[in-house]
Amino acid sequence: MVFSSLLFLCIFLPIVLLLYFWNSNITYRNTVMVIASLIFYAWGEPVWVIALLFSAAIDYVNGLIIHKYFGKWQAKLALIMSLVLNLGILATFKYSSWIISSINTGFGLSIPYYNFALPLGISFYTFQTLSYTIDMYRGEIEVQKNPLSFLCYVSMFPQLVAGPIVRYIDIEHQINDRHVTLKGFEYGILRFVQGMVKKVVFANGVGAIATALLDGNMASSSVLSAWVGIIAYTFQIYFDFSGYSDMAIGMGRMFGFNFLENFNYPYIAKNVTDFWRRWHISLSTFFRDYVYIPLGGNRRHQIFNILLVWTLTGLWHGASWNFLLWGAYYGILLVIEKKMFRGALMRLPSFFAHLYTIIVFVLGWALFYYTDFGALKDWFLCAFGGTGKLYDFAGFTTLMSNLWLLIACAVISTPVLRYGYRWFAKKCSAVNVIVTPVLVVALLAFCFILLVGETYNPFLYFRF
Repeated sequence: MVFSSLLFLCIFLPIVLLLYFWNSNITYRNTVMVIASLIFYAWGEPVWVIALLFSAAIDYVNGLIIHKYFGKWQAKLALIMSLVLNLGILATFKYSSWIISSINTGFGLSIPYYNFALPLGISFYTFQTLSYTIDMYRGEIEVQKNPLSFLCYVSMFPQLVAGPIVRYIDIEHQINDRHVTLKGFEYGILRFVQGMVKKVVFANGVGAIATALLDGNMASSSVLSAWVGIIAYTFQIYFDFSGYSDMAIGMGRMFGFNFLENFNYPYIAKNVTDFWRRWHISLSTFFRDYVYIPLGGNRRHQIFNILLVWTLTGLWHGASWNFLLWGAYYGILLVIEKKMFRGALMRLPSFFAHLYTIIVFVLGWALFYYTDFGALKDWFLCAFGGTGKLYDFAGFTTLMSNLWLLIACAVISTPVLRYGYRWFAKKCSAVNVIVTPVLVVALLAFCFILLVGETYNPFLYFRF
């Protein structure tokens, strides 16, 4: 079940909201949230609910042990158990078949292995439960003794399968003490609709362009097709993932939770460091706080720390060599920026700094898109004139017929519309009372119309 499906929008979410607000008792509401979340998760993968519950049970128990024996060897053992069991489960499902198949290919062996189906959201909820035990061990949070409350934290469906990664420390006091205000609920609806428009109108629209141009035979394609395709994918992955995050944050607010922001207009960044402060913020801060800083951060072994973090970041996204290459690409660029050209980049005029960053992340998305190195090589050869064709009919007609969509994506990827709407709201007092509600209803209706006949409606980050 996905947020942008008619089943979710017309049946699941309204029923859950009605049941949730039937009673104001927090235990009742947490129970509704847990049951709804387990149904939501089990809808597509009923078997893997077991993995989710097992992961929650592991860290609930380890949290109790750490609390009871805080500062003693038993607490350290509980933390180690949490790390080993959680990361072991993640590695088994996500990486075991890839590792063994790579060994077989590299050494001509035939070691048997099983291709596990990847449980939805395992990378997200594994990191969430780990944040609980690690912060417990550090003494930064209080123990959660109520198993229902802990399961509510781990399983809550608004952000369960594709983030953002919600750390326990950020919602510790909201689990058993939260209140939904009319203003907060209105904001939640507004944010949810904003995310749905990003997903249904823009991500799905440019996604069809990217698939049509990038999944063909790039060895005989043109420079124009290669670049239009990868630019379309650049917009698709942003609107897809940030749209999901907006919907998750909006639904969280409807239920009384305040999730932290996960995107901050990353495509206006002026260097790679700035880009990764703005893109998938919950993942970047997780690796910063739990890997980079404990290793020494900027104080010692900085280059090693950066490269290791970005190797892990690449691996987190998937069991494929292209993700490792993608992580190494950004790790090397960050090292170069910090150690060699930081001063030069700071002195660059804003336009050129932004242009440099655009080129960097567009090329990075090519590494991210192609899991097959042969197809990746063909794209790079095509993009830089290796096929000898500057343009072709497919690329030209696709560009011309979708130019409005690509321009709209470019504009909406910046805060221009947000600033413009705020300015308009200050000048016209009727905006918040009349214009905003009418606009929300109109956009929601438009999304419903598109969804009725929609055949292309995936969430890209479900596979991570």
